[in-house]
Amino acid sequence: MSFVKKFYVADTHFGHGTVIQSCGRPFKSTQEMDEYMIREWNSVVGYNDIVYHLGDFAMGLQDEDRIRGIFNRLNGRMALVLGNHDYKKPNAVHPTLARLDWFLTPTPSLETNDGGLRVYLSHYAHRTWPGSHKGSVHFYGHSHGKCPPIGRSRDVGVDVKDVAFRPRSFAELTKGMPDV
Repeated sequence: MSFVKKFYVADTHFGHGTVIQSCGRPFKSTQEMDEYMIREWNSVVGYNDIVYHLGDFAMGLQDEDRIRGIFNRLNGRMALVLGNHDYKKPNAVHPTLARLDWFLTPTPSLETNDGGLRVYLSHYAHRTWPGSHKGSVHFYGHSHGKCPPIGRSRDVGVDVKDVAFRPRSFAELTKGMPDV
């Protein structure tokens, strides 16, 4: 078995036509956007790698076959940190997402270690986070590149220029970050 890598991404919004216009995504249709993101994802993520998806995986969750089809085409073992569009109603994960074969049970926040550092994962940006005063890193989504980083935090959403519609590694995401 090859070395397992970790990747991070947020806000793919698979199947969400409105996000193309509202976020200025360079696609003519959701089909084009979805296919592009699937290709980009699979170009960097291996079969056994881990991808932490920080929320808003897809829209149109009532079409379970379409969502499952996209999910099954993506390389890696995936963990979902829940975003605002991942719920059917308050505090209830959308059943379509709940039935997918996630590596970990979908959760509102999560911690891992990467690059020798503690990493706090949330869909939302936090001004402070667990370990923020002790050198930890915070990755978030939700803001589609509109929320500037604070200290060792940053947006990992696909709309951020250096994320560019594909999962990114810890080293890529922390390049130039203070003291990392």
